Amino acid sequence: MAQKMTFQAKGSSQNMQTTVTTGNHQVTIDEPPNMGGEDTGPDPLGNLLASLAGCENVIANMVAKEIDFELNGITFDVTAELDPRGLMGQADVRPYFQKAHVHAKVHTSEPQERIDELQQKTDARCPVYTTLEAAGVELTHTWEPAEL
Repeated sequence: MAQKMTFQAKGSSQNMQTTVTTGNHQVTIDEPPNMGGEDTGPDPLGNLLASLAGCENVIANMVAKEIDFELNGITFDVTAELDPRGLMGQADVRPYFQKAHVHAKVHTSEPQERIDELQQKTDARCPVYTTLEAAGVELTHTWEPAEL
């Protein structure tokens, strides 16, 4: 049986701001002024989308090595939408993303078929992507070659 990995984030909060340490890194999460914060860091949902882009990148690099794919970088644009009534307390509206879209421009000379293979294998193994998928978030993607 493989050894399990443990991840931890520890921190403290004041008003809308949370300062968290994870590993050797400190992250500040806050809300913009219109939500009662001071905008000293990304909001939690933006941070989740950043985590999705980062996780997809890590897994894509792992997969690229395994399938001998020439990967020179990826530019991500991740967008998502939710109905704010859910997080405001309306019981019949879920408080998390309904949809998310990952647009990736892959820096490579590989053909689209190989980019599609990289995307499919990456999505299947990315812990953040599969967590959103398991939550029923409608996930779509566009992975295409970056302009040379």
